[in-house]
Amino acid sequence: MFHASAALRERSEALAEAFQTELGGAAEGVWSAPGRVNLIGEHTDYNDGLALPLATPQRTLCAVRRRADERMRLISRQAGRQELSLASCGPGQVQGWAAYVAGVVWATGLDVLLESDVPMGAGLSSSAALECAAITALAELWGHCREPSELARLAQRAEVEVVGMPCGLLDQLASMHARAGFALAVDFRSLSLERVPFDPASAGLALLVIDTRAPHALVDGAYAERRHACQEAARRLGVASLRDASPEQLPVLDAFPVLQRRARHVLGENARVAASLDLLREASEPGRAGRLAALGPLLDSSHASLRDDYEVTVPHLDVAAEAAERAGALGARMVGGGFGGSVLALVQAPDREAVARAVAADYAARGWQAPRFFDALPGGGAARIR
Repeated sequence: MFHASAALRERSEALAEAFQTELGGAAEGVWSAPGRVNLIGEHTDYNDGLALPLATPQRTLCAVRRRADERMRLISRQAGRQELSLASCGPGQVQGWAAYVAGVVWATGLDVLLESDVPMGAGLSSSAALECAAITALAELWGHCREPSELARLAQRAEVEVVGMPCGLLDQLASMHARAGFALAVDFRSLSLERVPFDPASAGLALLVIDTRAPHALVDGAYAERRHACQEAARRLGVASLRDASPEQLPVLDAFPVLQRRARHVLGENARVAASLDLLREASEPGRAGRLAALGPLLDSSHASLRDDYEVTVPHLDVAAEAAERAGALGARMVGGGFGGSVLALVQAPDREAVARAVAADYAARGWQAPRFFDALPGGGAARIR
């Protein structure tokens, strides 16, 4: 059961009032879904691998009303207004943020008013938050009582087919299934899920998210290239997916160094997820919360692999991770698909501000736009708010 905070209830009431003013008449309800930050397990989802995401406190809210015609009026407090018809919502026909809503609509017109504090372009799945809030609303309004994993798959399909982003299922599963106080262990081969208690504060730790403000776009083909390379590496190794490969097989790819690097990242990242999950389980036992500090080196190793083997970092990400570690972070790594976005730093709680200042100072010295900072606290999944 999702329990909305007083602040989230206030946001939903304000959005419902704004809907009446801007779209005329009352919304049928307000639904919400979170962004996600991936503790560890990057670019593993489309390789039948393992990941350990959690929902962010930041959420997207959708006030929704069905229409009797095939028009869609979509208003975003952050990104403007678009009016569409169902007939114009095919693959590649809708641009920008509206495509994430249009992609999950298949039966009737809608009026939708959106409001979100999930940072766009920060690698925190603002798109999945939008998709999952919208599809949760529509499933309820249309009487389709579907299981959250099925809704996640429908949201992913919308992003692949309408937006043109060949994403895995990580973001949507995290947004649908998250629970406050837990990380979500996902096995993408079986789609088995395990909620694991995760409370860094009990160990005197904090998860600091650094929004690097670097430009972030994945639909330009770089993501698809990585996915194709993994498929080709698996084919040359004679396995169904890289989940079935082992480090001992990597010399088979000596003649294909790019494929070898991509495969090495995926194999190593799966091992890091498994080790991290063991630490979370240990830390949930009485008196063992301090085990969470051992996540630091695993985060560092993940970032190095994403930088050197998967080659999806950019200078903004590397500088943020390096500055955080120099200032005392236990570990830091980029999160999301890469090529921009955010860095996650595990810090001793008293060091949080010093780490943030150090990153900001390094950015200022380079003349870069100042980064933004917030804490990653495991939140709840998609739900109706009012």
